[in-house]
Amino acid sequence: MSARLPRDLHPVAWWVWALGLAAAASQTTNPLVLLTIVGVATCVVMARRSDQPWARSFRLYVIVGVVIVVLRVLFRVVLGGGVESERVLVNLPQIPLPDWVLGIRLLGPVTQEAVLAGFYDGLRLATIVICVGAANALANPKRLLRSVPAALHEIGTALVVAVTMVPQFADSARRVRMAQSLRAGDTRRFGRLRRFLLPVLEDALERSMHLAAGMDTRGYGRSGGVTTRERWTTGALMLAGLGAICVGVYAGLDTTAPRVLATPMLAAGVAVAIAGLVGAGRRVSRIRYRPDPWRAPELAVMASGLAAGALMWWVARHQVPTAFPDLVSWPTLTTAALVAATVGLIAAPSAPEPRMAQVST
Repeated sequence: MSARLPRDLHPVAWWVWALGLAAAASQTTNPLVLLTIVGVATCVVMARRSDQPWARSFRLYVIVGVVIVVLRVLFRVVLGGGVESERVLVNLPQIPLPDWVLGIRLLGPVTQEAVLAGFYDGLRLATIVICVGAANALANPKRLLRSVPAALHEIGTALVVAVTMVPQFADSARRVRMAQSLRAGDTRRFGRLRRFLLPVLEDALERSMHLAAGMDTRGYGRSGGVTTRERWTTGALMLAGLGAICVGVYAGLDTTAPRVLATPMLAAGVAVAIAGLVGAGRRVSRIRYRPDPWRAPELAVMASGLAAGALMWWVARHQVPTAFPDLVSWPTLTTAALVAATVGLIAAPSAPEPRMAQVST
């Protein structure tokens, strides 16, 4: 019964769920699947977001997604679609370019395939951005940083500024809009934008910096009693592991490289990097007040996101026409693709209701 009381879900669970949806979106260009994933993310956010400032940032990510789609289609129109077809929608005058820019043209005939290709690519990127926005709107960024491994606390100040910038931007925009509505000012469009945008950016960055300064004042990520030898050993392990991971990834992508430099080198790099993280974490002592619990709702939310990514990966490998439809026919949906796009909805009934902020009277 206590698991269903209002409480904040573990932020890592929301991020794993959102990254699973983003991974599913990256495996397809089918607009029906992508729009379904966007709808799933929107429904879960509307059902399980709290009244905290970061919960209002989801609208900004949706606006960014719409802008991405529009810009991607415009780039296809202005720079040439790269898809030759007889289905010409608009025949714009083409601007001649010198010979050294072969493959690029300005304007010219706008074909149906070029517009659809830009729309499909832009919609896939926009869906990934919206999924990340859903995680940012559902997960408490301050509590998320408490879950960061101890070895990474040295970059926590930079992380807290980056993670809280967009949520603080949404809250600052609301407060500045309310303040400016109470007083008169420049009525010109450009003047209103300048009076609105500059205070919002300044306030959002200042509040994020204040949070980072408060964490630094309280000793966030501080370590003591570390010898120079231990510090050099930890740094060497981290650099060696990173270098081995880079070599392993490059050898895995390059089929001409020796196979011993692929998977074995990647595994060795990961092992060395983990050893470095463990060594760095031992020199950071910290305690946690009321740590976030891991219960059945967290596992169910994570499982729904991971299932979406895994199912869409299977669809991309075994149902290629559905995952990557052509540009001359209407995209289709299969049962597996529909299940992969909608399984993320399990997160809404699985997660408990969020704890709302206390309103003083």
